[in-house]
Amino acid sequence: MSNLSVERRHARPAGSRQQLFALALLRIGIGWHLAYEGLAKLLDPHWTSAGYLRTAEWWGADVFRAIAADAFWLPVVDQLNIWGLLLIGTCLMLGLLTRVAAVLGIVLLGLYYMAHPPLFTAAPLPLEGNYLIVNKNVIEMLALLVVALLPATPLGLDRYAVAVWRRVTRGVGKINISGGVSEPVSARDLPTLARRQALTGLLGMPVVGAFVMAVLQKRGYRSEEERQLAGVRVVTDATSGATEKYQWETLEQLKGRVPTARLGHVQLSRLVMGGNLMNGFAHARDLIYVSKLIKAYHDREKIFETFRLAEACGINTIITNPILAPAIVDYWEHGGGKIQFIAQCRGRDNRELLEILQFAVDNGACAAHIQGAAADTYVRSENFDSIVWALDRMREFGLPAGIGAHYLETVVACVERGIVPDFWMKTLHHHNYWSANLEGRDHDNIWCEQPDETIAYMADLPQPWIAFKVLAAGAIHPQVGFKHAFTNGADFICAGMYDFQVVEDANIVYELLAGDLPRQRPWCA
Repeated sequence: MSNLSVERRHARPAGSRQQLFALALLRIGIGWHLAYEGLAKLLDPHWTSAGYLRTAEWWGADVFRAIAADAFWLPVVDQLNIWGLLLIGTCLMLGLLTRVAAVLGIVLLGLYYMAHPPLFTAAPLPLEGNYLIVNKNVIEMLALLVVALLPATPLGLDRYAVAVWRRVTRGVGKINISGGVSEPVSARDLPTLARRQALTGLLGMPVVGAFVMAVLQKRGYRSEEERQLAGVRVVTDATSGATEKYQWETLEQLKGRVPTARLGHVQLSRLVMGGNLMNGFAHARDLIYVSKLIKAYHDREKIFETFRLAEACGINTIITNPILAPAIVDYWEHGGGKIQFIAQCRGRDNRELLEILQFAVDNGACAAHIQGAAADTYVRSENFDSIVWALDRMREFGLPAGIGAHYLETVVACVERGIVPDFWMKTLHHHNYWSANLEGRDHDNIWCEQPDETIAYMADLPQPWIAFKVLAAGAIHPQVGFKHAFTNGADFICAGMYDFQVVEDANIVYELLAGDLPRQRPWCA
């Protein structure tokens, strides 16, 4: 019997062709997922494992958190994570070093599970891919265990690689990488064997090609000009030209994390993210396409990316309509972060408002307030009982309860009737921008009609104040709007931010609060 016959006898794995093909598909599917996760992180300039490590809750939590806080080891772990996912996934798709890749994949997924096991959840109901003890990490670990223990299928490059290696080493010794080869092959048989194994082993190659094409199609084919334009952001104050461009700031340029303060029992960053941009509620005046545009921009991954970037900058809270709550819970479970959310609550009657509040509580809201337009409406109709009722329900749920207002008379009327919230949400911005000169309340151009009176009145209130619309919906630069709000009494500010604005906004707030702020009202949080 020739050496080639021996090779055929020992290299043929047990099992039917259908079983071998199914096993190959299992390996390729897991490889696709892991490689995509790695490539997505590689192509995201803001991605870091810091949020995931910092919020670890189980075995090794202290080690994970220490890595997140270490300026040297965090980038190392990030790169190991990215390239580990990419290389393990690619090897699984190709069927190359399959057992080694499967074992390393089990180890990597096991570390993910140790940091965030599905034992702690903010949501009362199971979420997709996360069912108490078992989640997708466990399922993929078990699948990789099958791949590692069963003999290699001919639908991969393992046997071809072994044949090539033996040709290089002239058949010295016994090499058994994946359970498929156990006896040496003569050098004269190797070219024929290698060609035959290559034909059966190249199943993974078109899959890798399809993977690359899918990624390119997802991201689009970008020219050098497009790549250059992607690195700049147009800055305008409604009077300047659109040619004023500069590089937007990245995490490497972060000057310091945004400070926090207590709002009731909630630790809140002084700069809070607004949810309107993610929800599609755009104050775009006569630009009717903007709401659809920002909804298209803020897909699931973009929301996750923005949240991770915000948390890396110390921004730990978003104020939002509860319709965004499922996306936030999804982020907690699958995005690796813990950003809090304060729920804006409104309803046509008490029953509807209670349903919205209950939904927010069920999805983990850390605080709630009566949305500004709703509170304005209650005051104008003198329905103060509904305001009191709403505050009582929020407190029954254990949440800090606030009142929002666009108009100063809403705050004044509540105070005069002895209604005391745990915090206020009140608009504040100056009128030194061109569209503020348009007359009429319905032009969607002014959200704080009496800034000086607001500053004077709020100065005497002892409750914490979250100022919103501080940039007049994009008409005022953050450097100006943030300083105006903090200087004139706001304890916190809420601002909608795209991902490319987060670091810049965080740096502005950090420098303002670290400097000598000419503030008259004492901090009330």
